[in-house]
Amino acid sequence: MTVLRSSLDPRSAEYAERREATLAKVAELEAEHAKALAGGGPKYTERHRKRGKLLPRERIELLLDRDSPFLELSTLAAWGSDFPVGASLVTGIGVVEGVECMIIANDPTVRGGASNPWTLRKAFRAAEIAAENRLPTVNLVESGGADLPSQKEIFIPGGRTFRDITRSSAARLPTVALVFGNSTAGGAYIPGMSDHVVMVRERAKVFLAGPPLVKMATGEESDDESLGGAEMHARTSGLADHLAADEPDALRIGRSIVARLNWRKAGPAPYPEALPPRHDPEELAGIVPADLKLPFDPREVIARIVDDSDFDEFKPLYGSSLVTGWARLHGYPVGILANARGVLFSEEAQKATQFIQLANQADTPLIFLQNTTGYMVGREYEQGGIIKHGAMMINAVSNSAVPHLTVVMGASYGAGNYGMCGRAFAPRFLFTWPGAKSAVMGPAQLAGVISIVARQAAAARGDAYDEAGDAEMRALVENQIESESLAMFLSGRLYDDGVIDPRDTRTVLGLALSAVHSAPVAGATGYGVFRP
Repeated sequence: MTVLRSSLDPRSAEYAERREATLAKVAELEAEHAKALAGGGPKYTERHRKRGKLLPRERIELLLDRDSPFLELSTLAAWGSDFPVGASLVTGIGVVEGVECMIIANDPTVRGGASNPWTLRKAFRAAEIAAENRLPTVNLVESGGADLPSQKEIFIPGGRTFRDITRSSAARLPTVALVFGNSTAGGAYIPGMSDHVVMVRERAKVFLAGPPLVKMATGEESDDESLGGAEMHARTSGLADHLAADEPDALRIGRSIVARLNWRKAGPAPYPEALPPRHDPEELAGIVPADLKLPFDPREVIARIVDDSDFDEFKPLYGSSLVTGWARLHGYPVGILANARGVLFSEEAQKATQFIQLANQADTPLIFLQNTTGYMVGREYEQGGIIKHGAMMINAVSNSAVPHLTVVMGASYGAGNYGMCGRAFAPRFLFTWPGAKSAVMGPAQLAGVISIVARQAAAARGDAYDEAGDAEMRALVENQIESESLAMFLSGRLYDDGVIDPRDTRTVLGLALSAVHSAPVAGATGYGVFRP
């Protein structure tokens, strides 16, 4: 039997304490998500509604198949910056007429839907996900273009938006633009470069320059409709393929376009029977301690996310601080690598390398469950080859061709972040639990390293060391690193695809796995040099 047994006691004080800490973090997360959902706030939301327009998530809801899920991505983009949380853009994966699509919607209640630097990064990430997983893209357009005070950070990189749309078309990944309002200046090229374009009568305005700029540039007098209105583009310029009577009609036409794409997923289908876990996913809230220095058994997590809690562990007696094994999740075969005690030793690195190669031979996607403080340091481990063994694992991760999905459950420090497929190693999706932290090392360790170096430098100069100043410096550094390693801070910089409630992990991974199987799933046929 490979069904996992659980030793978790939901009635214990330890479980209650961990659950309480996790739920407090989830409440903080929900409060920040609410800021993104609020858009530009009540004033601008009400003004938008008085114009007879739908909000971006309302448009998405009407576009999607009834009662189908929407995996929203990068919800906290721009968190901690000078720009509104969410970056005036909604992105995510949803099902339209049975087809999984990447959906990108401007939020016109936030500065008229103008793009700021974080809007661009969020849009780039959405385009990257669509390209990697072969997803059609539906753009719900209503934007005044660039946020002009930020133009120095937008204009030059912003051209990538048009490159991404045209490359999608060349790769036979359909692009659809539904234009609900302004799509001006550079934004006019979004419908201009899309495969299919729908414009809403008397609402959509698409032009390179509006009437005031045309007047300044050429002296020509013109009005919005004759210059770039939906009726003109449908009857005269030919930019609009369909003229919609109103917003619901535009969304209906958009659904009809997707229905006629004759789209087929290129990856293997899941096994038809996907039994739920035998252990309650609700209990995921009580597994990870608030103090990430304390260990926890990742098998308790695996038992609550995989089908039937069935996990066939690989090399259970070797390299025991890394758990590896095979399972199914919502019917999809997966290989799982999960940190058990944080530190990665040479045995764990070698075990991971072999396991990743086996997954590639079997064309099986990999899930990385991170809780790592990095690779082990010290004379004994350096002499034992920890660098070359860690490099071997990183080589395997880097050159693995099967889809990777990463969840940061707890700590993610040092090169352990790399070996366990952090953002730099291009997992198809990366999600974070709200209590997780990531940095080059722990705050206390980093401050201590700076202190040791400063102390040694003072001794070399023959100076007395300022102990009071050292204590102040260490406190400042620890506070800075602590704040910069938090999940919401990192998510705001798009170092993940979203901070999620631990209890939603099975559902989120299931949606992500379904998306990655829109593309072919095939393992690597070769690797670089493995140093013996």
